[in-house]
Amino acid sequence: MSTTSLSASNPTPFPPITCLIGPVTLSAYTTPHSPFVPLFICCSVTESWLQLHTFLIQCDLYSFLIENFCRNGMLDSSIETFIHMCKLGVPVSPYVLSRMLTFLVDSNCVHVILDLYGQVCKALRGQCFCVYEFIVVALLNKGKVETGVDFHSAVIERGFVVDIVACNKILKRLCKENLIGVGEDFFNVLMMGGPEPNVVTFSTMINAYCKDGKLEEAIKLYKVMIEKGVSSDLVVYSILVDGLFKAGKLEEGLRLFSEALDSGIRLDVVIFSSVMDAYVRIGDLVKSVQVYGRMLKEGISPNPVSYTILINGMCQDGKVMEACGIFGQIVKCGFVPSILTYSSLIDGMCNLGNLKDAFYLYESMIKTGYEPDIILYGVLVNGLCKQGLMGDALRLKRLNDAVKLFIQMGVYNIKPDMVTYTVIIKGISEVGRLKDASYLEAAQELFEQLTESGPEPDIVTYNTMICGYCSLRRLDAAVQLFQKLIQGQCKPNAITCTILIDAFCKEGNMDDAMLMFDKMLEKDPEPNLVTYSCLIDGYFKSENMKSAFELHEEMLKNISPNIVSYSILMDGLCKRGLTERASLVFHCAIERGLVPDVIAYGILIRGYCKVGRMAEALILYGHMLISGIMPDAVIQRTITEHILEADQRK
Repeated sequence: MSTTSLSASNPTPFPPITCLIGPVTLSAYTTPHSPFVPLFICCSVTESWLQLHTFLIQCDLYSFLIENFCRNGMLDSSIETFIHMCKLGVPVSPYVLSRMLTFLVDSNCVHVILDLYGQVCKALRGQCFCVYEFIVVALLNKGKVETGVDFHSAVIERGFVVDIVACNKILKRLCKENLIGVGEDFFNVLMMGGPEPNVVTFSTMINAYCKDGKLEEAIKLYKVMIEKGVSSDLVVYSILVDGLFKAGKLEEGLRLFSEALDSGIRLDVVIFSSVMDAYVRIGDLVKSVQVYGRMLKEGISPNPVSYTILINGMCQDGKVMEACGIFGQIVKCGFVPSILTYSSLIDGMCNLGNLKDAFYLYESMIKTGYEPDIILYGVLVNGLCKQGLMGDALRLKRLNDAVKLFIQMGVYNIKPDMVTYTVIIKGISEVGRLKDASYLEAAQELFEQLTESGPEPDIVTYNTMICGYCSLRRLDAAVQLFQKLIQGQCKPNAITCTILIDAFCKEGNMDDAMLMFDKMLEKDPEPNLVTYSCLIDGYFKSENMKSAFELHEEMLKNISPNIVSYSILMDGLCKRGLTERASLVFHCAIERGLVPDVIAYGILIRGYCKVGRMAEALILYGHMLISGIMPDAVIQRTITEHILEADQRK
């Protein structure tokens, strides 16, 4: 059998390029190794057999030609062969199609694809959705986003039908790569030209808006979806409810959650967990537990996330025993507690001072194979340092534990963050203030280590060190560190300046205190109520009552006072026996709408007792009780002692 007879039997000749292949190439397709041989065995040598043979040769030959043309960059030849293949009605294999389309995309010939689009669809018997999706995804992979969107518009303009499922895949791809603006343009093209968006299309854009912090746009799009008659589904409700809660819009989120409950859609554990978490964030554990109960009533089983939310809420509310019970349920149900679950429970134990159980749980977590993260280490270090203020022996032991834990972080290649450094420095500084000044040197070494190799110290860390120096009356070191601070990138805040002003005032150095205050007025940061209060108290202690009142009047022009600032004035007056003026200040505070606390009452009661005005002291004591304020031990002792003294005089 000759190749000539085979070619002649076909009414449509091969393109001229096939002449270059030659008889040897064609005959290779009829060797015993050809995958088409079994088909020939089943047929008799008839005209049908010859037609089938010719048809299969054409199929394989065109694949061969297109593959080689594409590999050698022969654009015109590949297009010519592909068009001829389509005209002959030769079935297009997925490989040939993808190879050809990829070559055209790589060659920036999208316009050619548009010209061939109708023929391709015809060759695929109308199943052109895969072609559309393949081309647009290929363009996106090449970073040709705008070209992809333009291609979609051109396909629609030419009257071709596009599948919304393919469009949704493309929209998800755009949003996943954070191309929200392009995704928005693509969505608008769908709205105007089709295909008509469905609930998946809307949910994709709503989710993208929420992740990008554009909650208002997400809500607007949700309303458009409802107006278009597209029914919301669980995905849309879950996305919006979670977005509203994270934005702090609790009421709107709950309203949408109620709408989801009434819609008849079967909700899942994800949306219930979002609502539970929202209530925990505002400290309403009762409501969170109620939602948990409703979830169980709906027949929805909790997962580790919902359990962890409950544990976190209970620990924040001080209900650590109940949280331990929930933890037991997690294990009983066969779930593996996450490191977040462990961290929440350990934090709750540390806040109650139960470090023994906290470290026991920590060790159990390590045995399960978890590696502690920076958050968990921060929880433990903070707990140790808090408990480090309970007594000398206990303090030294637990502070050492905190330092050991801090060092252990390096074993797991965890670099301490700024919060952990600050907590450790503060803990060591507190010990130095209460017991041994040498501990402050250790804090200083740690701070220097931080500046040299750790993360850049923030203002909280600087304030911690400056406060530590001031508490030990080392103002020279505090000022030196302050100078280093203002020369760097991190700038002092009102707390920094107020710490130094308070230290100067306590040393009776009002000149330097006012110098710092004047610098605050000239530049940033602006002085706050605490700053003014420290200076007023300093003037009183320096026997400069006139300046104290002048500064108080100056403060009233810019800052609203609180009961503490008035208490400072009262205390300064009472110590000088000026109880009448102190009483006027007391009533002035009440007229401003301020509510006196036990400290304010105590200052004036002691002032009255000091000058022998027991009647006024007892009347004020009675007012305090009527106001629902319980006296402290100092007030009770003062009243009792002066009553006894009065009786003895009689």
